[in-house]
Amino acid sequence: MNESDFDKQVTDTLLHIEQAIEESGADIDFEAAGGILTLEFENGSKIIINKQGAASQIWVAAKSGGFHYSLVEGRWINDQSGGELMSELSRLVSEQSGQDIDLD
Repeated sequence: MNESDFDKQVTDTLLHIEQAIEESGADIDFEAAGGILTLEFENGSKIIINKQGAASQIWVAAKSGGFHYSLVEGRWINDQSGGELMSELSRLVSEQSGQDIDLD
């Protein structure tokens, strides 16, 4: 995949996450800038989702750890667990918000 295709995939994914957060109705603030999406929760904790161009990955930093996702057959897959980004992000957001949130 070339850099332009990668950038489009990441941009589309970050926009999807923003829309899913909005639609969830949860009280989660977010800010997007330069390939970085920061989610901030009422308790002051954050989840940072960012584009790693050199590695062609999306990286997620959450209270419970850091996770790396590579694009595999159109899906962002965790290099360590094999889990899919949106389902794992749903779990992380639920943990940090204290609410049951499904971003899929």
